[in-house]
Amino acid sequence: MARPRTVLLTGAAGGLGTLMRGLLPAYGYELRLLDVLPIPGEPDAITADLADKDALRAAVSGVDAVLHLAGISLEASFDKILKANIEGTYNLYEAARAEGVRRIVFASSNHAVGFTPRPMGTDPLIPVATAHRPDTFYGLSKAFGEDLAQFYWDKHGLETVSVRIGSCFAEPTSVRMLSVWMSPGDGARLFDAALTAEHVGHTVVYGSSANTRLWWDLSSARALGYEPRDDSERYAEKLIAEQGELDPARPEHACLGGHFTTDPPVWPH
Repeated sequence: MARPRTVLLTGAAGGLGTLMRGLLPAYGYELRLLDVLPIPGEPDAITADLADKDALRAAVSGVDAVLHLAGISLEASFDKILKANIEGTYNLYEAARAEGVRRIVFASSNHAVGFTPRPMGTDPLIPVATAHRPDTFYGLSKAFGEDLAQFYWDKHGLETVSVRIGSCFAEPTSVRMLSVWMSPGDGARLFDAALTAEHVGHTVVYGSSANTRLWWDLSSARALGYEPRDDSERYAEKLIAEQGELDPARPEHACLGGHFTTDPPVWPH
């Protein structure tokens, strides 16, 4: 695929969106920014909710591709997840279809398969073909988004790369994150590959750096042209000294989703 010139970045005020606002222009992209919150210092950014179908239609008009990072990124009530992550993602896809946008890069999550047991010892890496096992309403919304992407490819020919993101921060903050961390630089490299690779149809990839303690198979991401450069291992000694090694006897350490598989809901009953 020819390198897109103009990319709509949804969720541009969020943590990952802020990182990508700083990194992706170096790859030649002109970013059109959208978020439900105003973005300081970005007077041309679009302030709109994913429920606003007219605003989404205008936002995608004339862009070459969409990097969809918007939505609730932690667990919340089903009603909130439904509106933001499920209905909102549908609204975006329908706007993109109507405006003839050719490709979306969708921020999925490892929590779409969160109840999958993590590899132990010599176990093989977890493939992208593993069945959905969402660990929360949030994870369920990401499983829905992947299925929606497949439907829009099969039905309408709208291509998607669904990126099951681990944790994208400047550095990992937990021992679990040593296995799922994606450096911001590698995040930009992966999103660039997802935006430019040819004939992706609907491709699911895991989003992480080339970590020594990696849990999942990055082969589908590498097939897009992604070449991760970073490894969380340089942070391992400090984190393990502070937190100890992961203990497979603890439920929150036994599955990919970590504490998402065990924590009680965080919203008021």
